[in-house]
Amino acid sequence: MSPTSDEFLRAGQLTKVMGVVNVTPDSFSDGGTFLDPVDAVRAGLRMVDEGADLIDVGGESTRPGASRVVASEEMRRVLPVVAELAAAGVRVSVDTTRVSVAAAAVDAGAVLVNDVSGGHDPDLLALVADRGVYYVLMHARGPSIDMAHRAVYGDVVAEVVAELGERLEAVIAAGIAEDRVILDPGIGFAKKAEHNWTLLRQLDALARFGRPLLVGTSRKSFLGSVLADSRGASRTSDERDDATQATTAMLAAAGVWGVRVHAVRPAADAVRVVRAWHHGDIGSDAAASADGSGPARGSAGARERGVGRGRGGAGMPAPGTSAGAGSASGSRLPRHGASRAGRAGTVGDNGVEAGQPAADRSASPSPAPAVGPGRTPGQAGNQETP
Repeated sequence: MSPTSDEFLRAGQLTKVMGVVNVTPDSFSDGGTFLDPVDAVRAGLRMVDEGADLIDVGGESTRPGASRVVASEEMRRVLPVVAELAAAGVRVSVDTTRVSVAAAAVDAGAVLVNDVSGGHDPDLLALVADRGVYYVLMHARGPSIDMAHRAVYGDVVAEVVAELGERLEAVIAAGIAEDRVILDPGIGFAKKAEHNWTLLRQLDALARFGRPLLVGTSRKSFLGSVLADSRGASRTSDERDDATQATTAMLAAAGVWGVRVHAVRPAADAVRVVRAWHHGDIGSDAAASADGSGPARGSAGARERGVGRGRGGAGMPAPGTSAGAGSASGSRLPRHGASRAGRAGTVGDNGVEAGQPAADRSASPSPAPAVGPGRTPGQAGNQETP
């Protein structure tokens, strides 16, 4: 039988790998690569074969300064891809801020809505609550077209924690089950490079919420600036994959629930190496069978483990089913079985500094301290912006 919701999100699992498929002409990294739905579907299936646990399909660029497309065009781009991938048994996420697109994508088989708006549309929240799908709540400050002007913080960590906390309260008040919510610190969204690095160093400040943590650093410009040449020229987005894998390894060692990446195979390899470093090389098939993870679709290996069946895909139940009461985060950071009661009044009294634009994975038998100031990964124990 397919893993249940709380198996997918519980503590101690391998860090999940979310593969990015942008069906857009203008995304900062892969814009124009997958404009043909056939190419986009092939890319998604290839990512699954390379180790992706789920595929995030987007039809609107969220790079800094990007203008919006009309809802009908966004829907035209994403729906065929979502439908084909879901029909192949792939666990699909839709990257959108629009209720109409989210509704159509869920009808087509998506099991997660990845909302980069920060949960500010009550109609979208109501839809997610009604359909019972998973929901990624990301920290953001306004639309992409002018978000760079909002990258002003006194204490980025404290402010991101406080603002995410406020939005989480609103999301739960809108009727979305807390055990369906995944948090994203919004690396590169209304954040400068120094904000991003500070946030990454202090991700453990988000553990107070007790929710799984998804982090997207892939190919973002704060990595390119670190790798600038002697003339100060930043690396282009397609030259940032090695740096991306360095952050993936650090994030897996810190125990985050998931990473969002363009290049899946090296990310999946990185989290497997972290697992072996900490727990010994137990073999990918054994690890996948042990924790209910593994390929995001009904490949031969997945079928042998009984996953990848049905509309909900492997590891996630079909929309509308409940996640079990004592579910725990797949991240070592948010030890999440704790209820939100007793956490009131704590939001914002600790900080996370934030940054600039922009797989078979790391396991731990029990939650452990995340990487933070003065600690190294060995002691632990998105989205589209250029």
